[in-house]
Amino acid sequence: MTQDVEMKDNQTPTQSLVSATTSTLQHLKEIAALIDTGSYTKEVRRIARAVRLTVGLRRKLTGSVISSFLDFALVPGSEAHTRLSSFVPKGDEHDMEVDTASSTSQAPPKHLPAELEIYCYFIVLLFLIDQKKYNEAKACSSASIARLKSVNRRTIDVIASRLYFYYSLSYETTGDLAEIRGNLLALHHSATLRHDELGQETLLNLLLRNYLHYNLYDQAEKLRSKAPRFEAHSNQQFCRYLFYLGKIRTIQLEYTDAKESLLQAARKAPVAALGFRVQCNKWAIIVRLLLGEIPERSIFTQKGMEKALRPYFELTNAVRIGDLELFRNVQERFAKTFSEDRTHNLIVRLRHNVIRTGLRNISISYSRISLTDVAQKLRLNSANPVADAESIVAKAIRDGAIDATIDHKNGCMVSKETGDIYSTNEPQTAFNSRIAFCLNMHNEAVRALRFPPNTHKEKESDEKRREKKQQEEELAKYMAEEDDDDF
Repeated sequence: MTQDVEMKDNQTPTQSLVSATTSTLQHLKEIAALIDTGSYTKEVRRIARAVRLTVGLRRKLTGSVISSFLDFALVPGSEAHTRLSSFVPKGDEHDMEVDTASSTSQAPPKHLPAELEIYCYFIVLLFLIDQKKYNEAKACSSASIARLKSVNRRTIDVIASRLYFYYSLSYETTGDLAEIRGNLLALHHSATLRHDELGQETLLNLLLRNYLHYNLYDQAEKLRSKAPRFEAHSNQQFCRYLFYLGKIRTIQLEYTDAKESLLQAARKAPVAALGFRVQCNKWAIIVRLLLGEIPERSIFTQKGMEKALRPYFELTNAVRIGDLELFRNVQERFAKTFSEDRTHNLIVRLRHNVIRTGLRNISISYSRISLTDVAQKLRLNSANPVADAESIVAKAIRDGAIDATIDHKNGCMVSKETGDIYSTNEPQTAFNSRIAFCLNMHNEAVRALRFPPNTHKEKESDEKRREKKQQEEELAKYMAEEDDDDF
């Protein structure tokens, strides 16, 4: 008896695989029923829940599961079924027998809503991208976009926004991103006319990414400034928008606004989006260095980011010290990384900051120093380093970076005595920026709060109304008696 029980409990790998396949297919059928209900009742939240559940099943999708689900959800022999089945590879015969048997155990929907057909495009596209079949994904995404253009229902907007994203991703991975720019603009125009705000968010970010991919920053700014603005519907899309805005502002030399956008994007990004947060921090570090700030060490030691931010830590150290030679070495050593991150041109701008920092350290350390020694300490490698050092010192004095004068007769820099910083407006400016940051965070937190619906419209009961009226009468009588006493 014991051996019989053990034999029943131990399943073969084939049996466990079949049970997992059947379970995944059953989950997809439940999602299809949820989409069918949402389409009938016109509830967008049901469609959004179906998309979230699908993302959880993403790693379990196989060719046999999707093929069986297409047979269940779509009419066999229809145009959509034929097109989508051509993208899905056939699985093993044993798996297909199990999937076919399980699919016949549950009746397909009586009618085919457009939401379910678009959903079938969505899961096939997910499967193709996960399998790295990008050419097939391009064809599938193009077919899904063509089908979306003929449908105008707000219950499809959630699935459509995902299709837009993977449509752009499939073309980006094959290096053909410029081909779909006109199509994305047309889709954004249609989404604006249809008041599809989630689609507008997604498509605006895709267009900004498209422009920035080819370094078309002016066109990206023109589109961003003229696109309609509304309250964000997706936190992920809002984070992407802030990141792209920060990149545009950085290239346009608007470093203060860029810093605010990049830090906000990194703060609002989900914890799981590690790659996105790393990119935000890389650009934020460069922007802060360009502003003359030194990022805190804790930024470089965040969990999972130490290795990715190591080149920027070395760069920050060189800028902090003001060592131009060390800055050149770091720039040459990590040139490949900076080029891949597209921050190389920004780092070139940092050379002036490094020289200015070194000059500030020299002015603090020496009350009087010759321009020849300044050129040697700054390690200026030029034909006439003394003349270059003189022009650099003169510009720093004019900009207010150092408090000194140039003795042209003796060829030296004379630093003035350092005064009390608390007698200047710098502490007030620092406190003002911190207070503004805290107030901004508080306002965002209040806007993000959720309140019970219609609480301000609830009617008071008769008993509460009588009690409130009685309290008002007693208060009026008390105030009248008090006035009489005072009089």
